[in-house]
Amino acid sequence: MPDGFSAGDTAFVLISAALVMVMTPGLAFFYGGMVRAKSTLNMLAMSFLSLGIVSVLWVLYGYSLSFGPDAFAGLIGNLDFLGMRGIGLNELTGSIPVTAFAVFQLMFAIITPALISGAIADRAKFSAWGLFIALWVTVVYFPVAHWVFFVDNGQGGWLGDRNGVIDFAGGTAVHINAGVAGLALCLVLGKRIGFKKDPMRPHSLPLVMLGSGLLWFGWFGFNAGSALAANGVAAMAVVNTQVATGAALVGWLVFEKLKHGAFTTLGAASGAVAGLVAITPACGSVSPLGAVAIGLIAGAVCAAAVSLKYRWGFDDSLDVVGVHAVGGAIGSLLIGLFATGGVGQTAKGLFYGGGLGQLGKQAMGVAVVAAYSFVLSWLLAKAVDKLVGFRVAEEVEVAGIDQAEHAESAYDFSAVGAGLARALPSLGLGSATGSAAGSAAGSGKPAGKTADTAEKTAQSVEKTEVDAR
Repeated sequence: MPDGFSAGDTAFVLISAALVMVMTPGLAFFYGGMVRAKSTLNMLAMSFLSLGIVSVLWVLYGYSLSFGPDAFAGLIGNLDFLGMRGIGLNELTGSIPVTAFAVFQLMFAIITPALISGAIADRAKFSAWGLFIALWVTVVYFPVAHWVFFVDNGQGGWLGDRNGVIDFAGGTAVHINAGVAGLALCLVLGKRIGFKKDPMRPHSLPLVMLGSGLLWFGWFGFNAGSALAANGVAAMAVVNTQVATGAALVGWLVFEKLKHGAFTTLGAASGAVAGLVAITPACGSVSPLGAVAIGLIAGAVCAAAVSLKYRWGFDDSLDVVGVHAVGGAIGSLLIGLFATGGVGQTAKGLFYGGGLGQLGKQAMGVAVVAAYSFVLSWLLAKAVDKLVGFRVAEEVEVAGIDQAEHAESAYDFSAVGAGLARALPSLGLGSATGSAAGSAAGSGKPAGKTADTAEKTAQSVEKTEVDAR
């Protein structure tokens, strides 16, 4: 290996890449538990589809557009690395092979469009979603990743390397990018049938908690791995990630208790994710105390922000806008206040004697990425809708998207009815329908009353199945 190669740093980044990969299935579980039972598999599949499509596109041209030598004014990479050609096994990025860096960044590219899917849960065609992923990463994510992440001694990406916007691990390129795209898509697709009328509660809070736990676990690779070395900056990123997430969880729960009178598990899971989002851009440039402050602010503000969809009338199904767009903006902007200049960056925030300069840069980065993502995402969604139709038919949405799009269901509710039919005779009730009278005769109970009881029981089970779906 060439001079400067570090086996320890390479192992660290490869393990971090694996941790980030786990975040996409974690997101699938998080989102899958939040939807109604009839949409569970579709929600899981929307995240998994990103693993397939983006992996292929990244090798074909995504890495080249994102991290190839700058082609024009820091806006896009060139095509030198099409098909990953021209990348030797002994070439380094810092102290790690370029291939290790490439696979680490691939995992960021995968999870970013997967984040968007929560905004349009219950109502998007799976084929249209796949087409949108391919177009969106090409036109939106790859260029923005170049703006933010590509570094070349002041000649790299125009936001980060040229204009000093700090984004350690993806507050702008990942979370604001995805959150604002989610807003554009839910405006194009429109509201779910029954929005603000029917209860659309999470069908499995244990699944939500499992997903948030996997996200929290994988996020250590997401943030610490962005140091690209097993060093002090990576260690500080781990500390900041943990304490900010814990603080955000507490902040969300306190807001929820004051506002609604209860501490919910959904609030705990959502608060944790909000903290993870907010600390992502800042974990390499703030102190642990700054991370706690960022987490508390993000937890409370994101908890308030998720209700805006009811006030403003857009149907962001799983609060992608309130958590990712708002959380990413909070974390990016607060760097301008809490950056110490002594962790992983030289710039200082307002509270550490740096004035308002860095805050202005952060605000520019937030505004530019948000505007670019919204406009391009809206146009792409409109194009997909015109081309193949983005939304499923009304009857499909009502009956359940899992069966229509995947010919499967997450849960076999027919077993409930069959089990009831087998159990009723042993209880002296006969079957749920015709044998009730005979059972009543044998037990000495009034036939009409027993039949009514059995019928009501069967209707109750049927209603439970429908509600679950």
